[in-house]
Amino acid sequence: MYSIKANAHFDSARFLAGYHGRSSNIHGHRWTMEVEVASKRLSIEPKTKGMVTDFGSLQQDLRVLADRLDYALIVEQGTLKPALHEALKAEGFKLVELPFRPTVEQLAQFVYEQMKAKGYRVIRATVYETPETSASYTEE
Repeated sequence: MYSIKANAHFDSARFLAGYHGRSSNIHGHRWTMEVEVASKRLSIEPKTKGMVTDFGSLQQDLRVLADRLDYALIVEQGTLKPALHEALKAEGFKLVELPFRPTVEQLAQFVYEQMKAKGYRVIRATVYETPETSASYTEE
């Protein structure tokens, strides 16, 4: 089995509704997303001959996902009070609402699923919220 990894960075804030602790307030991170894709055989197509996939394409697709989250406030849908939600939108803030609580664990699963939907054979997605702390997701 062959595998390659690519990563992308983004900066964003998040809000963990219902969490009680140091991270209960809106807070930011310098996130790193890492995705590992694999293949039992290397490509025989002329452009990607001898490769799992083209690094440029993999990095571009990961960068598109990172750009979607970059410089945004990431929240779970329905967790902001309507007045706050409207005020943020009225001020032009970039708000990314996800159908799950934006924990690092669930963000890892999100990255996995987004890249899999792009056609990659993803074996692991890892998201770092700090250089020392991360979570990974794999279907196995």
